[in-house]
Amino acid sequence: MKLPRKETSRPSIFWVLAGIVIPIMSIAVRFSIQDGDKLPRRGAYVVAPNHYSEIDPVMVGMVSWKLGRMPRFLAKGSLFRIPVVGWFLRKSGQVPVERAGSTRGSAPLTAAKEIVRDGRIVIIYPEGSLTRDPDLWPMRGKTGAARMALENDLPVIPVAHWGTQHVMARYGKKISFFPRKIIEVKIGDPVDLSAFRGRNLDAATLNEATAVIMDAITALLEDLRGEKAPAVRWNPAEHDQKETGRFEG
Repeated sequence: MKLPRKETSRPSIFWVLAGIVIPIMSIAVRFSIQDGDKLPRRGAYVVAPNHYSEIDPVMVGMVSWKLGRMPRFLAKGSLFRIPVVGWFLRKSGQVPVERAGSTRGSAPLTAAKEIVRDGRIVIIYPEGSLTRDPDLWPMRGKTGAARMALENDLPVIPVAHWGTQHVMARYGKKISFFPRKIIEVKIGDPVDLSAFRGRNLDAATLNEATAVIMDAITALLEDLRGEKAPAVRWNPAEHDQKETGRFEG
């Protein structure tokens, strides 16, 4: 049976980005990927990983590229206003997200339609920011990934990775290149959201669907770490922590 052509085999701006990033970061890391075949080579879907280091998008982007899919993220709108950086982000199809103002929320909705139309993938961190959990377990999720998936009938593929904290600590500013680190990655089966499809997407439904997504990510991370996550997921509001921005923990 002939395998479908990899998305990454088509010339694009990603070739430039991959040509710069992968050789440099391969000095610092190598990946051990479990169940990579569970990341479909074709079709539109949401990839939902755990998030505990500011360099996570680079790591997850490299994994996506290695598995044949072009990584596209929801990114802070302010990044698009940086010269050169903004040009690369726009050309590579990244999605600007404004946290305030009249344009807040419009870009992800437009991007969702384009993702479905073009058979692309989008990587969304359900936690919204780096986990506040002191042991780096996934914390309570936000509803963006669930909403995009349910509104557009997109599958959600959960992903867990572990080891990135040794490359760049949470809120660290330096990359540790030596010795070379192993990043363990596990791809999960599509999250079963059938119970929520067709329902009114109110806050209760979206929160419930988000919890199911977070459960799937956490289970994968438990397998990688060989440990059990806390019975109750970390909730920043219960610990007087802001849910966005940096914090000391």
